[in-house]
Amino acid sequence: MSVHPTPEAERRRLLQGAAALASSAVLLPLAGCANSAGRISAVTPSFKPVPPSSADRLTLPAGYTATALAAWGEPVGLPGAMPPWRPDATNSPADQTAQLGMHHGGLQFVSLVGSQRGLLVMNHGGVDEGLLQPRGGLGGSADKVQKSQAAHGLSVVEVAFDFASEAWQMVRPSRHARRITAATPVAISGPAAGHALLKTAADASGRQVLGVLAHGAVATTPWGTCLGGEAAFAVAFSTADQATQAERRYGLRRKAGVRWHEFDERFDAVRHPNEAHRFGWVCEFDPTDPRSTPVKRTALGRGAHAGLWAGTTADGRALLYLADGGAFECIYKFTSRDQIRPAGGGRSAAQANADLLDNGTLSVARFDADGSGRWLPLQHGSGPLTAAGGFADAGELRVKTRQAADALRATRMDRAEALAVDAGSGWVYAALAHNTLRGAPGQPGPDAANPRADNAMGQILRWRDDGEAAGERFRWNHLLQAGDPQAPRAEHRGTLQGDAFANPGALALDPRGRLWVGTAVASAALGQGAMARLGGNQLLACNPASGVVKRLLTGPVNSAIGGVAFTPDGSTLFVNVSHPGEVPGEPSDPAAPRRFSNWPDFKAD
Repeated sequence: MSVHPTPEAERRRLLQGAAALASSAVLLPLAGCANSAGRISAVTPSFKPVPPSSADRLTLPAGYTATALAAWGEPVGLPGAMPPWRPDATNSPADQTAQLGMHHGGLQFVSLVGSQRGLLVMNHGGVDEGLLQPRGGLGGSADKVQKSQAAHGLSVVEVAFDFASEAWQMVRPSRHARRITAATPVAISGPAAGHALLKTAADASGRQVLGVLAHGAVATTPWGTCLGGEAAFAVAFSTADQATQAERRYGLRRKAGVRWHEFDERFDAVRHPNEAHRFGWVCEFDPTDPRSTPVKRTALGRGAHAGLWAGTTADGRALLYLADGGAFECIYKFTSRDQIRPAGGGRSAAQANADLLDNGTLSVARFDADGSGRWLPLQHGSGPLTAAGGFADAGELRVKTRQAADALRATRMDRAEALAVDAGSGWVYAALAHNTLRGAPGQPGPDAANPRADNAMGQILRWRDDGEAAGERFRWNHLLQAGDPQAPRAEHRGTLQGDAFANPGALALDPRGRLWVGTAVASAALGQGAMARLGGNQLLACNPASGVVKRLLTGPVNSAIGGVAFTPDGSTLFVNVSHPGEVPGEPSDPAAPRRFSNWPDFKAD
């Protein structure tokens, strides 16, 4: 979707065929700047906020336009493979491997020519089988399983701004276009590569895996690669009637969320117990070279990677922050052992740093009540992280990252869904989504970082490392607690100033220092209970200096506002509008209306 400031009425370019998901681009008039020290000044958004909305349309302030740009099922632009989207879902599994996947999540813009041409890199976090498959449903066919797997993963599409139409368009065919699916050959590197826990009947080496699953985050690196974090991979696996403790720790259950194991036996954890260990990693790939092999970097730990950010320490090493998006999971930091190497000698920067993320220190965060915090290294042999503690070696420790964090008594967070970093000021922002299990029987109770027992609304927490970013200590506070100031219950009201919202699920900082927040309230919760006044999901701009938020956009019914990315000059904002109209499962309230969407395939008034 692209949004343009214009004196004319809002204009739309509509796609042919149903689009369950769409990436969108928005052009914004920016106000304010950041000074040379990185301190935020005059970053108040210049638009008039839109009110909450439950309408089946995308709403923007007057003077802005949105263009649907890259929808599920559209061909990504592979040369020689341009299968059209079919509204009757009769496209084949092979067709889907050349088309955009489902459930657009994280999003990055990689510039090719300034702010006029570049690559959109996005992940696909799940599948709606009722839309994907002919006559709906998954069971009964190996072809259906293959098609479902082809709709997972990552997409790279080339886009360019067309000055004649004043809109962004996909470039097809493109030599950069790429799909990485659940069947793409992927290498495994780092401390767990070749470990016995990663070896299977199909891969005795433990160094090659087919595919990536359920990605939840995308980030770019200073050396030109992209990182994709696998998130809700557990739904693909079926265990024995009683899952093992290790399987339960990563969310595996007897009843898989999808029925892949019936036609692809590697997802049967009873027959292939190590296959699940090969998922839950951060995958690195070169977005400009579709021939390069993606690599799962096991040094970065295993979890549900919902948030990623990559930068540089003061002494030139790689610095990564990672958020595990599961309920009661943790936030991590990684610093590479070696410095980032420059391009040269016929090698690109991506090639020069091909093993940079295989060696370094992975640490987990502990947030203390006095506003201080510590990064606790996950170092094998240190403290409880020994063979006697259940970690035979460094490889097993990485496979059991969550158990290692438990052993160190790291802070178990409300669902950490996204990260954004202001490299100038050093502030790191984390979006923590709703976690109504906080304080429930047998679950962790509230703490300083996660203060609400009934956390239906979520919060944005921030921290800044003391001194050099590679250090062990940091200071933290809450930028805001989301909510509705007029909610009947105090714990639902929040502390925010400006426009109300709940459950931040996407974060991005624009070049002027404003923090953009996309929300992702569960579809079944929209219009119910604590959410009744908030309408559908939305995108808001926040001044981090004051905490004031203003609502720029509201999405179609039952959609989520996913990834957010900017062009280098800040003139265009790309937004993932995910699964409009989808209502997964039954609403918690049987009397609640179930609403479906036709956006963007109808012309709104």
